[in-house]
Amino acid sequence: MDAATLEMVLTAYDETVQDAVAGGNSDAVAHAEGLTAAAMLFAAVTGVEDAAAHAAVEGINPRARLAAA
Repeated sequence: MDAATLEMVLTAYDETVQDAVAGGNSDAVAHAEGLTAAAMLFAAVTGVEDAAAHAAVEGINPRARLAAA
């Protein structure tokens, strides 16, 4: 994943998690929603299948990357 795509994926994840938490969802639900949003964006940008996009997003571990930033 190139740097620009990574930044978009992390932003999609982060914004979705923040919205979900603000909406009263648990951290686990927010994380799941964030992964889904990031995977949907990744699939749209790259053209990969949904399952592969989800696996790619899980593989970069957006929660840990954002916590380390």
